[in-house]
Amino acid sequence: MTEEKMLTVRDVSAALGISEKDVLDLTENGALPGYKVGGVYLRFKKEQVEQYKKSQSHLKPKQDKGEAEAWVGRVHDFFYFNDFYIFALCFIILLGYLVYRGL
Repeated sequence: MTEEKMLTVRDVSAALGISEKDVLDLTENGALPGYKVGGVYLRFKKEQVEQYKKSQSHLKPKQDKGEAEAWVGRVHDFFYFNDFYIFALCFIILLGYLVYRGL
């Protein structure tokens, strides 16, 4: 019995040429079927992703993003998925500054 390897959000994002946030939005809307593994990790079946890609082929395919646009998308995804940690780091730095200044 062979176990099929399921795709991650990042894998689907690369396969469809869209951002990771768009993949999550498609899954929430029910347009792209996704599965939670262990109740936490979102995974996709390769066949279903390919089927979705074929069903969307009637739409005009996106042009390859330039390096600048790809960079902006990656930065946006970074802040979207790590906003809590960035906020926490800023808060810790602020507290450290206040302690250092003796306030």
